[in-house]
Amino acid sequence: MTDGWPRLTAASGLAALLLLAPSSARVQETQTPPPPPCSGPEHRQFDFWVGEWDVTQPDGTLAGTNRIEVILGGCVLQESWRSTNGKSQGHSFNLYGRDGKWHQTWVDNGGLLLELVGGLEDGRMVMGQDMTRPDGQTVRHEISWEKLPTGQVRQQWRSSTDGGKTWSDVFVGIYTKK
Repeated sequence: MTDGWPRLTAASGLAALLLLAPSSARVQETQTPPPPPCSGPEHRQFDFWVGEWDVTQPDGTLAGTNRIEVILGGCVLQESWRSTNGKSQGHSFNLYGRDGKWHQTWVDNGGLLLELVGGLEDGRMVMGQDMTRPDGQTVRHEISWEKLPTGQVRQQWRSSTDGGKTWSDVFVGIYTKK
């Protein structure tokens, strides 16, 4: 019975597949896999903070220890802080977001939550947040981290209640690798 269409047998179907296979294999060979998530240089901008650190105050007094490690496939920096007396402990998660900004979420055993946003400014990582106190006053928090020529990192946390005209230090720490 012929209706104008050739009849395909199992052998002719297999032959057709074999003829197509080499061309699809060539297409796959020329496609490069996408880079892994968080592998761009912007994701490494804060890596100068990674390590095990002793943290001292400007007068040299030991304030505590901090461990910063890269987790979740290189996408997140996790901070684990412990004060010298053990009374203050906290953790943060830091990542370069899809919005092109750095984000830090900080929580501690005193109930403090900070959700900072920022990025590199003149070689320093700077992140900030506006918070409203229970009395309605707005407080601007800004934290900066700067790699020093000695290999240490200087962290400065400051706040302002007048829109950034004047600032008060909340914490200043010098990080020295263990």
